[in-house]
Amino acid sequence: MKKRFLFFSSILLATTTFAQQAPKIADPVEWINPLMGTQSKYDLSNGNTYPAIALPWGMNFWTPQTGKMGDGWQYTYDAYKINGFKQTHQPSPWMNDYGQFAIMPATGKLKVTQNGRQSWFSHKTEIAKPYYYSVYLADHDVTTEITPTERSAQFRFTYPKSDSSFIVIDAFDKGSYIKVFRGEGKIVGYSTKYARGPLKNFKNYFVIYVDKPIGLAQLYSDSTLNDGSELTAKHVSAIIGFKTTKGEKVHLRVASSFISIEQAEISLQREVGKDSFNATEAKAKATWNKTLSRLAVEGGTVDQTRTFYSCLYRMLFFPNKMYEVDAKGQIMHWSAQDGTVKPGYKFAGTGFWDTFRALYPFLNLVYPAINKEMQAGLVNDYKEGGWLPEWSSPGYSDVMVGNNSASVVSDAYLKGGRGYDINTLYEALTHGANNDGPRATGRDGVDYYNSLGYVPYDVKINENAARTLEYAYDDFTIYKLGKALGRPTAETDVYKQRSMNYKNLFDPQTGLMRGKNKDGKFQSPFNPFKWGDAFTEGNSWHYTWSVFHDINGLIGLMGGKEKFVTKLDSVWSLPPVFDDSYYGEVIHEIREMQIAGMGQYAHGNQPIQHMPYLYNYAGQPWKTQLHVRDVMNKLYKATPDGYCGDEDNGQTSAWYVFSAMGFYPVCPSSGQYVLGTPLFKKLTLTLENGKKVVINAPNNSDANRYVNTLTVNGKLYDYNWLSHAALQQGGVLNFSMSAMPNKARGIKAEDVPYSLSTEK
Repeated sequence: MKKRFLFFSSILLATTTFAQQAPKIADPVEWINPLMGTQSKYDLSNGNTYPAIALPWGMNFWTPQTGKMGDGWQYTYDAYKINGFKQTHQPSPWMNDYGQFAIMPATGKLKVTQNGRQSWFSHKTEIAKPYYYSVYLADHDVTTEITPTERSAQFRFTYPKSDSSFIVIDAFDKGSYIKVFRGEGKIVGYSTKYARGPLKNFKNYFVIYVDKPIGLAQLYSDSTLNDGSELTAKHVSAIIGFKTTKGEKVHLRVASSFISIEQAEISLQREVGKDSFNATEAKAKATWNKTLSRLAVEGGTVDQTRTFYSCLYRMLFFPNKMYEVDAKGQIMHWSAQDGTVKPGYKFAGTGFWDTFRALYPFLNLVYPAINKEMQAGLVNDYKEGGWLPEWSSPGYSDVMVGNNSASVVSDAYLKGGRGYDINTLYEALTHGANNDGPRATGRDGVDYYNSLGYVPYDVKINENAARTLEYAYDDFTIYKLGKALGRPTAETDVYKQRSMNYKNLFDPQTGLMRGKNKDGKFQSPFNPFKWGDAFTEGNSWHYTWSVFHDINGLIGLMGGKEKFVTKLDSVWSLPPVFDDSYYGEVIHEIREMQIAGMGQYAHGNQPIQHMPYLYNYAGQPWKTQLHVRDVMNKLYKATPDGYCGDEDNGQTSAWYVFSAMGFYPVCPSSGQYVLGTPLFKKLTLTLENGKKVVINAPNNSDANRYVNTLTVNGKLYDYNWLSHAALQQGGVLNFSMSAMPNKARGIKAEDVPYSLSTEK
């Protein structure tokens, strides 16, 4: 019996293991869970995402709204009532929204308010895909379906038999307008609600067509009924009503514009026209599959495959298009900088503090054409506002630190981006690097930084050490771009020298970065576990590694490779203690580090995400392989609680996708990717130039996470990095994986990735 039991157990185990393997991926969009990361709240983020029903980089997204109007947590997985289906441009709950209005079907007693019209729903009747959303609204006995284009969408409402069926259009409460053309089945209006400003002449114009004759039409100021078919007020809503038969489907065609109602009509006719709901859905699905197919994975588990494509989906939204195509086919945009309508590209909704690290490098590798448009949009930002944004939402938003537009601009050009005005962008970078601008543009504390070589702790500039470290890296990227553009050596050397300013904050006594006073003395008392204060959303253990461009120099400051590795190891082995006195509460980033079970490693926020890759610089690449796979396994899953902190506009997802490929851009603008450990048995990257990079790891498994050998195009390859230029030529990378680390590979001095202090 015992032998028989063991035999059947082994069969069951083998079957279970086999069942977990994903089949060949034909429809990558069907592997995505848009609800990944939606089970979040103010004090604990599992992603802080919402299901975005949209096209890649589309101007408009749609999402079910479970939160109240103006609440950044517009959809949370734990909610049980929906009060509308909202057009959104929200980058994150912390940034909140702009360009928003909501549509909600209803039956029964007429109620226009959010609480009055809301309905119970269940995830059991919810279908969320990037190109299609459906949910059953129990209180109204109505099923809502949505499918998107870039600037428009189609809705399909399935009603019960009722003589009191309605659609509510809510233009929100910062000044709005609606007009109903009952005979044409048409509603137009605008919303002016935004969270981050000021914004001059801001309006999100919309046009809605309904394919059923409108019986009832009412306009409300807040909840007060008004006469007539047109209303402008602080908060305007409209209700249209009609009788329906059981199972009757009512269709809406919806589009919006930041330019005009007429432009919304143009976009609607161009993008939807006379297409049926199903035709628009099919086109949206095809667009997603075409975009996602640049990366094809094989040989992973079902969970790994779902997580990979769900992360990739999240990376393909921000920054989103704010430009429109007029009747003559010209690219036009409303300017968030000066409030006028101008020709050319425009994008919005991203914070470079987050996304310079991996999201933009990913675009430069996989989708450079869209980043070319984004760079052209940055040219317009600078021309229209005098500064590059550091956080655009949609104009200049006063949040976060650093001058990381320098990295975003430089990395794009250095990796081959062309066809836009790079000289104007270089001018913008040098202007931003030497001046303090409005609303987090330029550099706060620039005079101190340029004269002392750091932003002092005691001059009432918050998060000063973080600023210093980021400015130093940003100076490196300006130096590299200036060299590529043939700028005078005397000019570029200024930025090269400033890029070494990180050394001014290294405290040899603790071996960590530390705030420094104006008189040159380190601030005291010093608690390396204190979050905020001299640092941004982290502590000294997180920010000490923010020397992306000169890890070799940091190794020297720490006393050599052995001590450097010991310091890296300490991040994982230290207890997750913290000092939250700067904030006066345990902010969610602290809590996420505390509960992750990885010591002081705070992957839920960006400053330390590159740190696991730094073992490669010290001759112990196997420790990178160990920890990177550990983070992928433990901290990511395609579930509502599937992230370990804020997803942040694609950055945290980009870490996963890059890491699954087997490499990561520790230092954008260096032209290199630092090696890790591939996740799949095979991954094929189809470049925009048509060439393919095939990454094979046939004996890869959870146990075999270490790289034993690597060949590139058939030749043994011991370097701990790959070059962007070489990848652009295509090729085959064959990884031989093992359960034990190969401690003889990648240990020579020439194997280490780029550092400025060893630049030849």
